[in-house]
Amino acid sequence: MRFEHRNSYAAPADAVHEMLMDPEFRERVCAAQQALEHAVDISGSGDRRTVQVTQTQSMEGAPAVAVKLTGDRVRIVQRETWTTGRDADFVMEIPGKPGRLQGALTLRDTPEGCEELIVGEVKVSIPLVAGKLEKLIGDILARGLRREGRVGAEWLSERD
Repeated sequence: MRFEHRNSYAAPADAVHEMLMDPEFRERVCAAQQALEHAVDISGSGDRRTVQVTQTQSMEGAPAVAVKLTGDRVRIVQRETWTTGRDADFVMEIPGKPGRLQGALTLRDTPEGCEELIVGEVKVSIPLVAGKLEKLIGDILARGLRREGRVGAEWLSERD
């Protein structure tokens, strides 16, 4: 299933990139996403960096089909492999489970500031229920990315 998500920020792309490379920002996002547990690892230097955020989320309130697949908790690993200050390969996966989002993250300056665009494919490799689960996973991931966008807007406004 095709996945597309946008976050808009009232700051230039360079400032947004700097924010995305800050472990304190990533920690704040995990708190906003109500992660039960989390770890943030940012490695590399210059434009070539890797960001990995691993978090455990409760599945309370999720549809029964999802809970049956994941259990009452789900571990999610988000990995961004930055190739420039504006572009990264983007993967969100559930280790040991047959679901993942793979695509690209792009930062682009706009007249209002910056747009962060994530485009990719959500894939679930379970026959018969794949389409339903892909939509569910896409919705869950989009909800988390919207929270990240809200935290990012607050973060940037605090630094004006």
